[in-house]
Amino acid sequence: MTTSAFPSRSGGHLIADALITHGVDTAFGVPGESYLEVLDGLYQHKEDFRFVICRQEGGAAFMAESYAKLTGKPGICLVTRGPGATNAAIGVHTAFQDSSPMILLVGQVGNDFVEREAFQELDYRRMFGPMAKWVAQIDDAARVPEYMAHAFQIATSGRPGPVVLALPEDMLAATASVAEARPYRAVQSHPGNADVARVRELLAGAERPFVIVGGYGWSREAAKQLREFAEANDLPVGCAFRFQDTLDNSHPNFAGDVGIGINPKLFARIKNADVVLTIGARLGEMTTSGYTLFEVPTPKQTMIHVHGDPNELGRVYQADVMIAAGVAEFAAAMAGTKLGEARAASRKAALAEVQADLAAWRGLPPLYKNRATPAKLNLWEVVQTMKRLAPKDSIVTNGAGNFATWAHRFWPYAGIEHCDKSQLAPTSGAMGYGVPAAVMASIVAPERTSINVAGDGDFMMTSQELATAVQYGGAPICIVFNNGMYGTIRMHQEREHPSRVYGTQLVNPDFAKYGESFGGKGFTVTTNAEFDAAFAEALAFTRNAKKPAVIELKVDPQDLTPGASLDTITENARKAKGL
Repeated sequence: MTTSAFPSRSGGHLIADALITHGVDTAFGVPGESYLEVLDGLYQHKEDFRFVICRQEGGAAFMAESYAKLTGKPGICLVTRGPGATNAAIGVHTAFQDSSPMILLVGQVGNDFVEREAFQELDYRRMFGPMAKWVAQIDDAARVPEYMAHAFQIATSGRPGPVVLALPEDMLAATASVAEARPYRAVQSHPGNADVARVRELLAGAERPFVIVGGYGWSREAAKQLREFAEANDLPVGCAFRFQDTLDNSHPNFAGDVGIGINPKLFARIKNADVVLTIGARLGEMTTSGYTLFEVPTPKQTMIHVHGDPNELGRVYQADVMIAAGVAEFAAAMAGTKLGEARAASRKAALAEVQADLAAWRGLPPLYKNRATPAKLNLWEVVQTMKRLAPKDSIVTNGAGNFATWAHRFWPYAGIEHCDKSQLAPTSGAMGYGVPAAVMASIVAPERTSINVAGDGDFMMTSQELATAVQYGGAPICIVFNNGMYGTIRMHQEREHPSRVYGTQLVNPDFAKYGESFGGKGFTVTTNAEFDAAFAEALAFTRNAKKPAVIELKVDPQDLTPGASLDTITENARKAKGL
């Protein structure tokens, strides 16, 4: 069939039609004059397409990235050129480090103005090159279906990640008669029979095996197969940094999270393992405790590493067995595996130790256990209240900061097997992620409770997106840990330069009134009794009113980590430095 047989459409309308072709029904963004033709094209699909208009491009990009995590589908973000693109860059970087499929569509100056430093002009290939899987510019409207199909294909296949497409204004206005592409189909490698046999052999002979899981691509079925494999063979399973919901945290085989502030006993257990099987997780700085969990480049443990990207295998650690495969494909290959009874007794005993270690780690932490007088607001008790009152399938989000430790260590994330994702958090360590992620989740999955755990500095970076929640009927609960400082930086400051406080203090608004200003509900909490009442009321309000709630916790600045107070950190640093 000749191209003339197809209707003539503008480049902008071709972009909009391509989104529909590839199954997109939701996108996030901030409108701009540079891509008006795309907006006009989407107008034709307004009955079956939702464009969530955000208040800042960083928030929009975070929503697109977290949407990919929550739904398993690529997150789509539309922004204007120049400032719009630079604001959205934080979400692209997060998608890259978190291996989340995302497509950023960016307006661009027309080709007749290019290379003149025209208004808001940027070279997106140079800007996004190091933090995206592919960056391209569509200069010919006739090639829109081709470029869009390739964007979806590369964003979702292998190790997923972000793709950036620049859309020049003159291309969007130009017309072309061209056929649509077929819907994309993500491609993953499968493990070979010999590799699977070698994995079984090594695990069967292991006396102290350990499994680390994480990364992108875990379906409910794959998570179920992982759980059954662990159960059948008494394997302890740790979840990589901020992929803590890969296995239900209440499951007897769950050993804890393998990331920042790892349980020292869990660290020692992995250190002393004879075989470590890692499925889907990157063995990066956070998961390996600053590359100290394993020796570089040749670990003393027998290491098996399964990852969708061959470039990730052997990048830091030379594993004994390296398998380029998707997590679902590997889980399916291992389904039904029974490793034999030779090591069954020792593994059962080890699993009992794992559970005892985890229970102790989740108990009342030293910060409160060693205190002479009870704290007015005990943050461990805050999480216990959340566990008691919130639904098990609640989606818990956070950005970056010490406050996140309370959720990571003490909140029991539901497994993907039961309810898809329940943890939305940036492995990139991006502050400001939690509010947009919670807003997105409450819009896309309104039947589930969405809870954002935030620090005061973290919350203020993207809290304007509460307006987006109100506009689209989103109803997240934001719990703001207000200690009047950038707590993580203050902690490191005290360790490196004790008592020399500079550049880490904050003056904050009244967060309860701030929440109310959006039409939501606001609470100020200074005691645990007040939090119990506020959280119960916030749950009822968000369910019924379909509007957000903000609970401000007046946190004692001393309560910096579960393990130590601020003064203790300072005192220890002063002693270590002989001050």
